[in-house]
Amino acid sequence: MASGKQTPRQKMINLMYLVFIAMLALNMSKEVLTAFGLMNEKLVEANADTTQRNQLAMAGLAEKASEQPAKYAPLKEQADQINALTEELVGYIDGVKNKLTAEMDDPTDYETMDKSNDLDELWYKGGKVTPEGQEFIDKMDTYRNGVVSVLGADLPKVRAEVEKEFSTAPEKDRDGVEKDWLSYNYVGFPLVASITKLTQIQADAKTVESEILSDLLAGQLKSDVSMTNYQAIVVPEKTAFFNGENFKGKVVLGRFDNSLNFDKVTVNGKDLEKTVGGQVVLDFPAGNVGEQEIKGELQFKEGDSLVSIPITSSYAVIPKPNAAVISADKMNVVYRGVQNPMTISIPGVGSVSANAPGLSPAGGAGKYNMNVTTLKQREVKINVSGKLPGGETVSDSKTFRIKDIPRPVGTVRGEEGSIKMQRNGLEISTIGADLPDFDFQLKLNVTGFKFRVPGQPTVRVNGSRLDSRAKSTLRRAKRGETVQIFDIEAGISGNSGYKLKKVSPVIIELTN
Repeated sequence: MASGKQTPRQKMINLMYLVFIAMLALNMSKEVLTAFGLMNEKLVEANADTTQRNQLAMAGLAEKASEQPAKYAPLKEQADQINALTEELVGYIDGVKNKLTAEMDDPTDYETMDKSNDLDELWYKGGKVTPEGQEFIDKMDTYRNGVVSVLGADLPKVRAEVEKEFSTAPEKDRDGVEKDWLSYNYVGFPLVASITKLTQIQADAKTVESEILSDLLAGQLKSDVSMTNYQAIVVPEKTAFFNGENFKGKVVLGRFDNSLNFDKVTVNGKDLEKTVGGQVVLDFPAGNVGEQEIKGELQFKEGDSLVSIPITSSYAVIPKPNAAVISADKMNVVYRGVQNPMTISIPGVGSVSANAPGLSPAGGAGKYNMNVTTLKQREVKINVSGKLPGGETVSDSKTFRIKDIPRPVGTVRGEEGSIKMQRNGLEISTIGADLPDFDFQLKLNVTGFKFRVPGQPTVRVNGSRLDSRAKSTLRRAKRGETVQIFDIEAGISGNSGYKLKKVSPVIIELTN
């Protein structure tokens, strides 16, 4: 036996050889045969546990590979190849063991498994290896060479262990006589001992797979936490400083991983897709002059959890030197019946205070909403103030005109004004209302209208489609006549308190 520290597997093999010697000395004691059978059962149970652990590890690696393919896909490819080699060898050995015990009434009656004839005749006849025996050797060689090839220069310790434990080279017996590997290990041994040795080979293969999976992941984790993956990052206290101020900030270490891919990146309410070398590239309009916020989150999968890292920063937008400031005074308008969004800031001031009737914060630096629906006056003034870093207060104000929502126009099938349409098309069309060229996207709901055919009584309709009375009246209209849809009742979805102006009618010329 080799000197030095031995693995549990090697200790088990050494113990088996001692038992073999004891069997010969005791003339195949029934107790020894039973002991081998029980040992085989323990190995089978241990193999099942190892298989389950390996399956869980493979599932975890597959999830990692789907989350970060650049980093973990090569490891998964190696693991898949090792798993395929292991399953091939283990499955083949299962077939051999089943063949050897197929004709037994009770495969657990180990006391009857004291002969070697069945296995000897299967693998070795007339002093030569049978085709079945050569197949077993080939399977061992394929597994050994395959694992060594997949590992390449990686994991030299495991590679050397595989080359040794799964070697099929000739061996010398205790008398110094060289024998081929198959004869040395299996010819002349009781069947129960040979089956136990086959189960041990399965256990060795499963253990090798487990060690490789563990070492591959451990190596990647060690690389991840290496200080070479960190870089110094200067984080200023703010991104714009006034003349005469001191620069304030800090230097931190940030881990850099050019293979990292995020599952989702959201910045200022928008999803970003562009990533370069593990970094998210920001490219968006800087916004109005003043302090602007960058808010969002990075999301990536870690195990079964979705990890979210918040993004919080700000920057200052400074006006270009000598830039002209031009505004259309007549366009300073807010509308009743809607939330008027506003951005209010003072150049160079990080935080401002703004107040006016109907003005409220909307979340985000400088973001406000103004609702003037209940105001009776025709104008509203917004007052703004803020403090410079030196403590000086600055203030300003601006007046906005208040206007009602423009008059909606009626529509049939999305068309407005005077249109041509077939009679059957009008019967199934939806009557709607729209605000063309209005800056706000409002959903208008039609709840009723009047329908008139020349020479027929006007029909009042509830809803947004012709009812049975209106359809009956429509059928009495002649080709080329014009019918009218007027007094359309419409309201803003979600804002029933605001009354729209009278909706323009629709005139339809019947084409059939």
